[in-house]
Amino acid sequence: MSASHRIPLLAAASVFAALMSPLANAANAADAASAAGAAGAYPARPIRLIVAYPTGGISDTVARALGERLSAQMGASVVVENKAGAGGSIGIDAVAKAAPDGYTLGFASTSPLTLNPHVGHVNYDPQRDIAPVMSVMYSPVLVIATSSFGGKSFQDLLAQAKAKPGSVRWATSGLGTVGHVMLEQIKSKAKADLTLIPYKGAGQQMNDALGGQFEVMSTNASPMLTQHMQAGRLRALAVGAPKRIASLPDVPTFAELGYPKANLTSTFGVFAPARTPVAIITRLNAELNKALQEPEVRERLLKGGEVPTGGSAAQFAKAIHAEYDDNARIVKEAGIKAD
Repeated sequence: MSASHRIPLLAAASVFAALMSPLANAANAADAASAAGAAGAYPARPIRLIVAYPTGGISDTVARALGERLSAQMGASVVVENKAGAGGSIGIDAVAKAAPDGYTLGFASTSPLTLNPHVGHVNYDPQRDIAPVMSVMYSPVLVIATSSFGGKSFQDLLAQAKAKPGSVRWATSGLGTVGHVMLEQIKSKAKADLTLIPYKGAGQQMNDALGGQFEVMSTNASPMLTQHMQAGRLRALAVGAPKRIASLPDVPTFAELGYPKANLTSTFGVFAPARTPVAIITRLNAELNKALQEPEVRERLLKGGEVPTGGSAAQFAKAIHAEYDDNARIVKEAGIKAD
C-alpha cells in the first residue's frame, strides 16, 4: 500500500542494506565469486513464478505476461504457479522458504510485507526473508457506488453517513486490507459513521456489489470493474492514485477531496528469497525492466487501469521499508486487526 504513491523511489544504499540484510550480508568476498558464476550460467533450468493470488485476476494476467517476456528474453521457461490465500501471505511464504538460487520468484502486492504483518500473524520475517527485485505496477484503489446508493458524489456519500448514521455500508475484500485502511482513514478525518462490511476475497464482494447488497466498496482497478462501470452497473466516486487516471478523468483523487492519508494505491512487484545472489537479482531486475517496456505487457497493464512502474531493486526496497513503517503507524492508530 502506498499513500498517493508518495513513497520516494530514490536509491538509498543504507536503507536497502537494512531492509535486505540477508542479501547484503551474502555479498561478501567469499560469496562474490560463486554469485558471479551462478549468474553467468543463469538460467539453466525453468524458473517458477509464484503468483500470490487466484487465477484470472489482474495480478495473474500481468504475471503471465511478464513470464512470457522473460522466457523469450532469457531463453528459459517461466512456469507460473498460483498460491493464493491470506491476502498474499501464503504465496510470499512459499517464496521465503524456497532455495535462494533465482529459480523461485514471487509476484505479489507489497501488502504481505508491509501491511499483513501488522494486522495478523505471518510465517516469515518480511524484512529478512524476502529480497525485492522490481516494482512492476501500482493499482489505483477505487471507491465504487452500487445501485443502492442514490447520491452522485463522494461528498453525497459522507453527507448521508452523517445525516443517517449506519446507513452507508462500505464493503472491503477483507479485514486489514488496503481498502479497510482507506475506510478507517476516511472515518477518522470525516467523522462519518460508515459501516464496514468485510468480505473474504474480491469475488463475492463483486457479486454482491452487482446485487446492490451495500452502498459502496473499495476495490482495485481491474478489467472486470471497468466493464461493469462502462455498462452503468457500478459508478466510481473517488480514486486512490497520485493523479486522476486516464480511463476515469472525471473521478477525483482522495487527495483532491481533502483526504491525502486515504489516497492509497496497491503496489505490485517481483520478489525473490533472501540470500539470492546479488548478480542474479541484478540480472532479473534488468530483464524485468526490459519486459515492462514491451508494448503488449504495457497494454495489459493499462487496459486494466494499472500504472507501470519499474526501477531498481534498491528503489523498490526503500519504498517497501518506508511503507512498512507508515503502515505500522496507521494500523496502530486505527486499531485495525485482520481477525
